[in-house]
Order: sequence, then C-alpha cells, then structure tokens
Amino acid sequence: MNRSTSVGGWWRQFRTLDVEVAVRAAIGAAVPLTILVATGRTEWAAYAAFGAMTAIFGRSEPYRTRVRTVTTAAVVQITATGLGILLSVVHAPLAVEAAALVLLIAAVIVAYNLLGVTPSGPLFAVFGLLVCTAQPIDDGTGWQRWGVAWAAAAFAWLLAMSGWILRRAAPGATKAVFRDLPRRTPVRTRGWSDPRLWLNVVQNVAAALLAGAAALALGIGHPYWAVVSAVAVIPPARAAHTAQRAVHRVAGTLVGVVVTALVLWPDPPAWVLIVVIAVCQFGAELLVGRHYGAALVFVTPLALTVVHLASPVPLFGLLVDRVLETVLGAAFGILAVLAARRFVEVRPMPPPTSAMPSVGPPASDPR
Repeated sequence: MNRSTSVGGWWRQFRTLDVEVAVRAAIGAAVPLTILVATGRTEWAAYAAFGAMTAIFGRSEPYRTRVRTVTTAAVVQITATGLGILLSVVHAPLAVEAAALVLLIAAVIVAYNLLGVTPSGPLFAVFGLLVCTAQPIDDGTGWQRWGVAWAAAAFAWLLAMSGWILRRAAPGATKAVFRDLPRRTPVRTRGWSDPRLWLNVVQNVAAALLAGAAALALGIGHPYWAVVSAVAVIPPARAAHTAQRAVHRVAGTLVGVVVTALVLWPDPPAWVLIVVIAVCQFGAELLVGRHYGAALVFVTPLALTVVHLASPVPLFGLLVDRVLETVLGAAFGILAVLAARRFVEVRPMPPPTSAMPSVGPPASDPR
C-alpha cells in the first residue's frame, strides 16, 4: 500500500466521524464565551453555553430538515434558560421548580419526537433549566442574561446552517470533503398517540424527581447533577432499554472528573478555560455517536468547567459532588429503565405503523 492510498483510507475513516458538527459545536461555545470574558462578564458563561448547545442538533440532516430541527432546538434552549432565569429572579419555592421541571421534560420529549428532532431527549433543556435556576440573580440583570442566551443560540443556529453555504461555494469538493447528509427525520403528526412516547415521559419525570429529592435529602451540593445524570441514562422513546448506558455514564464521568482536576487544579486563566471548553465540546460531539462512555470523558470537564467559569467554587467539593450525584442519578435512571422494561413485558406496546412510526432516533445516535 503506497502512502497516498494510506492517507486516503485514513481520511475516509476520519470523515465517518461527525467532524462537521464537532467543529460547529466547538466554535459555537468558544466565540460567545470569548466575548463574555473580554467584556468582564464571565458570570454569564452558563447562559451562553446553553444557547450554544443549539449547534449540536441537526447532525447529518439535509438543510430543509435541519432548519426545522435547529430552530426547534433553539426555541427549547432559549425557553429553558429563560424559565430558569425567571425562577431564580422570583426565588421560586422548590415545589414550583419541580413543577417547571416536569412541564419542561414532558413538553420537550413530545415536541422533539413529533417534530423529528434528534437527539430527542430532554437532557440539554433540563441541564439549562436547572443550572440557570441555581444561579443567583440579585442585580436586576435577568433580561441581559437571557439576551446572552438568545445571542448564543442565534449564532449557533447560523453555524448549524453554515454548511449549506460552504457546500455551494465549493460544489466540486462536496463529495471529497463533506459527509453525506442521509438522515431523514419526518414530522410525526400521530406520534402523540404512541404509548411509547408517554412511557418515556413518565420514565424521565419519575427518575428526575426521585434523583433530585434524594440529592436534597442527602444534603449533597449541586443537586441538579443528580437530575441531569438520571435523565441522561434513560434512552429515547423506542430505543433499547439497557443499563449499559448508565455504566458508561458512571465510568466516563469518573475519568472525566480526573481530567477536570488536572485542568482546574492549577487555577488557569479564563482564556485557557475557554480553550478547554472548546476542545471538550469538539471531542464530545466527535465521539458521542461511537461510544457514550468515551464521550463522557469530554462532557464531564466541559460541564464542570462551564460551571466553574460562571461561579467558581472550591474544586474538591465540586468534583466530589459530581461523582456522588452522577452515581446517585444513574442509579435512579437504571431503576427507570428496568421498570419500563418490566412494564412492556407485562403490557406489550403495539408495533410501529406508517401512521404511528417509531418516535426514537436511529440506533446510531445513542442520545
């Protein structure tokens, strides 16, 4: 095998990875955060990060489909952050926060599955809601913080659609450089009548509430990590109900915590943290379709670095909380998976039909 053939084979294998979406996600996170650091508003980093998550949607979709997917995701991310900001500003009681969480989970799962959005789970919306709720806002800047989320989401939307211009600017290089866009995610107008969809809603709501309540009862700091971990473990509607995802999450998180300690322990400047966030966002999106546990090695330092950048806290406590609540949340997620598996054994679900197709994403997308 000559050198050119070897390089060509390597390039073809590399192109099978989601490089485009990984680059979009990294740029979408880095640019808004750089602007906030430059303007002395690092405490607003979380709002930019959650708006920027819009860029991870629409992978491998043709642009007529992607515009629907990414627009829906942007609306959801902006709504989740705005709701979190509102709850923080009014100092909402815990019962109100729980009700908002339940409504958001149900609305996102139903909307994403009916509109064919992937990833179809409520993970990113739940993460945005709970972190924004936990951020204290006592300086009257709620609207400005929400504006940051809007701006980041709009920038991410443009990035997600930028390939349409790039492909037309160099049509001759499209096949050689860019991946094909094979994914078809049609609108499922009858999806609301599929019992699998509502089973998925019940799973997520029950696991989230139980994990959050357990974290609060045990007095662990950052209780939202338990909720996020529980939701992350549960597969989308119609996906396989397996506990392997929870094992991958715990193992990947433990390795990611070690990586985070190595990154944050020297107390690097803000611009270094932005580079870390961009690299981790790139790595997470590159690997999430291949191996969930490996992706978590990047997701964990990404999430912890964003939280640390927005509101620095003692590092040891942050890392310990993350590990404990990941294990706690994953345990409740596994229970929800096992309960759903038992339920469908006792009461089998009707098979998908053309009028009521599967509401989950393709098996190649584990989220």
